[in-house]
Amino acid sequence: MTQTELGAEIKDVLEISQREFQARVEQDAEVIKHEVAEGTFDNSQGLVGLEYEFYSTTDESTVDRTGETSELQEGTLQRIPRQTLSFIGFEKELGLHNAEMSTTPQPLNEHGIEAQQAEIKGRLAAAREPIHANNMRLVSDGLWTIPPSGETAREYLTDSINDDGLMIATNMSDSIRYHAMGNTDTPTGKRLDAPHVSLEADTIMPESLITSIQPHYQVPSAEALPSYFRYAVRLAGPLLALGVNSPFFPPDLYDDGVAAQTVLDDAWMGHRIKVFETALNTEDIRKVRFPEEFETVEEAIDNIAADETIVPMPVERGERFGDEFAYFQRKHGTYWRWVRPVFGGATRSSANARIEFRPLPGQPTLRDAIAFQTVFAGALEHLHSSQHPVRRLKWETARDNFYAAMRDGIGAELTWMTAEGRITTDLDAIYEELFSAAKSGLQAQGLPDEQVREYITPLRDRVRTRTTPARWKHQMVSNRLSEGADLTEAIVDTQQAYIERQADTFLSGKLTDWDLS
Repeated sequence: MTQTELGAEIKDVLEISQREFQARVEQDAEVIKHEVAEGTFDNSQGLVGLEYEFYSTTDESTVDRTGETSELQEGTLQRIPRQTLSFIGFEKELGLHNAEMSTTPQPLNEHGIEAQQAEIKGRLAAAREPIHANNMRLVSDGLWTIPPSGETAREYLTDSINDDGLMIATNMSDSIRYHAMGNTDTPTGKRLDAPHVSLEADTIMPESLITSIQPHYQVPSAEALPSYFRYAVRLAGPLLALGVNSPFFPPDLYDDGVAAQTVLDDAWMGHRIKVFETALNTEDIRKVRFPEEFETVEEAIDNIAADETIVPMPVERGERFGDEFAYFQRKHGTYWRWVRPVFGGATRSSANARIEFRPLPGQPTLRDAIAFQTVFAGALEHLHSSQHPVRRLKWETARDNFYAAMRDGIGAELTWMTAEGRITTDLDAIYEELFSAAKSGLQAQGLPDEQVREYITPLRDRVRTRTTPARWKHQMVSNRLSEGADLTEAIVDTQQAYIERQADTFLSGKLTDWDLS
C-alpha cells in the first residue's frame, strides 16, 4: 500500500483503461473534424503567442535567518517555493526549479507583437519582488549547468523514493502526469545519452535539465494548416541553428577520465534536443522526434489520436466548447514533436488551429526571444502566401538540417531551396531569403519598416557575426581552459558570466552586444 497521497493518486491514474481512454480520444477527434469542416477553428487573421520557460538560481548572495549574509556560488540552481510560484502567476513545469509563463494570443500586427513584449515585461516585473525576496532570480537559458548548493547534478536528477513500487522523483513538481510517466507500463527513456555523458534514472527527471521558448502561430484557416506546417518544418533547422544555447552539461555528468579539450571538441551546440529525446524515447517508442507531414487537416488530427499513449490521464468534461474534445487535448499533451499542430479553444469564439514551434531554447535576452517569434511568424506567413518553392525541399533534407543544427549550430551545413527553385548550401544566401521572407510577411501585416528592422536585427546580427548563445558559451569555456582552468571551473565561470550579462541586458539588449571577457 502506498505511503504517500501522491503515490495513491499515481496508482489511481495507472489503473485507467488504455482502451477506454483511446476510444474517447477517437470520438473527440471526430468532433474536431466536424468543427473544422464547419469553420469553427478559422480566424479572421493570424495570431501569435509564446510559451516561455525559466529556471531559478541563487542571486548574488543569500541571507540566513540571523540576518548574516552567506556567500554562495552564484548561479546555483534553486527550488522555487510552490507558494511563490503561484503568487507570481507562473505555471509549474517538470522540475521544482522551473517556472513557465504563456502570453495571451495577439494578432500578428504592430500592436499585437508590442503587446506580447509588454505582457512578458509586466509578468516579470510583477515576479521580481517575490522572487528577489527569496534571493532567487529567473534565468532564460537552454540547459542549466550549476546544481543546487551541496548537491551534484547527478544526485539532483536521480534522487527518488520507492513508494510501494512506484518511483517518485524528489525534485519533480507534484504533477500526477509527470510522475505517472515514469511508472507506466508504456516505457520512457529516463536517461541521458550525449557525447561523454551517460546517466540512468528511475524517473523522467533528466528532462528537467532543459528550458525553452515555444512560439505559437494560429493559422487564419484550419484547412490551410498542412501548407503552413510544411513551411514550419523547413524553418526548423535554420532557426535552431541560430538559437542553439546548450553546448555543456553540469560538469559532474561527464564520464570519468574524459579530457576537458575532448569535451570541448565534441560538444554539440544544441544538447537540449537530445536531452528531451533520450529522457522520453526508448528503442521501440520514439515519442519525441522530427515531425511527420500531413496532406490534410484531418490527417493531422488522426496522427495525434493514433499516437502512442503514455499515460491515460483522467478527464472531466464540463460545459465549455473545449470540453467536447477534452480527451483529445489530454492525449495531445504527450504528442511530442519538434513542430506540432494544436487544436484548442475553451469557447467557440476562441477555437483555433495553430502550430507550436518547439526547437528553440531559452534565449539570452527578451529581444532575442521576440526576434525568433516574429521572424518565425513573418516568414511562415510569407512563405505560405507566396507558395515559396522551399515547400518542395525533401522532408529528409529538412530533418537532416535540424539535426545538423543541433550538432553544429550556425556552423552546420544547411540546405535550402531559393525563390527561384535552386538548391543552395550558402549560409548567407539561406538567411537572406529567410529574413526577406520574414520582412515581407511582417510588412504585409502592417508593421512599419523601422519596427520590422528592430525585430529582425538580433538574428541578422547573429548571422553577420556567426554568433549564437552556444558559440558564445563555447568560446568562453575555451578561453578559461587556455588560461589554466579545469573543466568544472570553466563551465561554472561561463555560466555565471552568462547569468550576470543577462541580468544587465535582458529587457533591452541582445546577444551580439555581449563581450567575451
